[in-house]
Amino acid sequence: MNLEQKEWWSQFLADENGVLIDVRTEDEYNDGSIPNAINIDIYKGQGFIYKVEELDKSKNYYVYCAAGARSSQACGVMQQLGFENTYNLLGGFSNWEGPRK
Repeated sequence: MNLEQKEWWSQFLADENGVLIDVRTEDEYNDGSIPNAINIDIYKGQGFIYKVEELDKSKNYYVYCAAGARSSQACGVMQQLGFENTYNLLGGFSNWEGPRK
């Protein structure tokens, strides 16, 4: 599900089962990210799938990338793997106005 930034962030903050996933490259992640986000690079292909499969499918995943395309793709992959609740941040980190680390 694609969400605008305000809705995505407020829903995450209210979600006791929410987990942040950053699907950008490690270099992008190290240049700045949303606090407490887990970095799982979608460009790793099968490595991305292996990492995602280790996650708890009962949690709700709030996924972002730089602009929203990779995270949308990641949400689709995660849904195919059996994750029911994935939320894509429209506009991505490049438009992010919330907390950064």
